[in-house]
Amino acid sequence: MTQQNAVNSIDPELLEVLRCPLTRSRLHPEGDFLVAEVGGLAYPVRDGIPVMLIEEAKLPAGVSSLDELKQQLKDQIPR
Repeated sequence: MTQQNAVNSIDPELLEVLRCPLTRSRLHPEGDFLVAEVGGLAYPVRDGIPVMLIEEAKLPAGVSSLDELKQQLKDQIPR
């Protein structure tokens, strides 16, 4: 199974309940990742399993660190 097929094989009901651990926003499939609607963190999908660890997520373009992203989103991150 290719990575793209692995992302597409995620159960739609699971995708409906998964949320970004940082922003708690919804996720949408994009390439080999599930991307958060708020902030753009991209969580990898490995062997059909979403890896929902902030430390494993790919930062959005133009953001050099997780701390920088948190600062940019400080008003959008639930407490």
